[in-house]
Amino acid sequence: MSHDDTPIDETAPGRRDAVREKAQLVHAQQSRARMLRRSALVAGVVGAVAVVAVVVSWAVGSAASRPQLTPVDAQNDGFAVTSVTAGSSQIDSLDAATPAPTETPQGEESAAPSPTATASGVVDIHVYVDYLSPGAREWQLANSQQLTQWVADGAVTLTYHPVSMLTAKSNGTKYSLRAASAAACVASYAPESFFTFNDDLLQRQPAVDSDGWSDKELADIAQANGSDDPKALRECIETEAYASWVKAATERAITGIPGADGLSLTGTPMVVVNGQQYVGEMTDPAEFSQFVLTSASGAYQKAKSATPTPTVAP
Repeated sequence: MSHDDTPIDETAPGRRDAVREKAQLVHAQQSRARMLRRSALVAGVVGAVAVVAVVVSWAVGSAASRPQLTPVDAQNDGFAVTSVTAGSSQIDSLDAATPAPTETPQGEESAAPSPTATASGVVDIHVYVDYLSPGAREWQLANSQQLTQWVADGAVTLTYHPVSMLTAKSNGTKYSLRAASAAACVASYAPESFFTFNDDLLQRQPAVDSDGWSDKELADIAQANGSDDPKALRECIETEAYASWVKAATERAITGIPGADGLSLTGTPMVVVNGQQYVGEMTDPAEFSQFVLTSASGAYQKAKSATPTPTVAP
């Protein structure tokens, strides 16, 4: 009978238990490490979101707290023309020039006599203009020459109200809004050039649904019309300093036109003469001149009737 002389290892079960315990310990450590990494990742994401939220809140708060700049010379959201001197629009050769006036044969009276200044009969003309509106351009081209003469003669007060009705019609560049802001900048920093800049901008009007002029190009056009402070003028235009004011002014005009009962802005151009909207042909200067003359006569008669008649003492 044979016997196995290999000694029996009585510690084998103990080693297996130790290995098993070590494996469990390693597994627990790995699980804990995974949990820590996951917690760190979640904390990082939450922290990043919090930072973004703070930045957005700060930006919104800053924008909300920033005071809205209002042009100093704005009256009822409009700018009165104080000078009609020549600017670049009357010097440069442009594709779309102002229509030439029709000459009246010698000895014949003009079909549309011009208004004349009287002691109480000066006519107030208010023009609501969107610089991307084809109609606004047509009206300005047709009437620019006689408007220039009337203002020079002191027969009318002419006020332009830049608005932004067509902001969404320029491929996202908001040209209508930017151009109106630029006009407000010119009125603030170069008021003597406002009329010629207004005329220039309409003559050079970009097509609807195009990008329009850049802020730099708008500043170039403004400076070409003259300014005593070109640096401040350019900065105002390129930073769109009056964009918020233009938005607010447009909303106010849509609500109601000052001095014109029942009128509100529905489109441009809107031309209001002594509180009455001109609804005639926008490209017919003779018809508009007649409307202005009629308004001037009405204003004069109204002022005359309001003047007390002296009585003769017995």
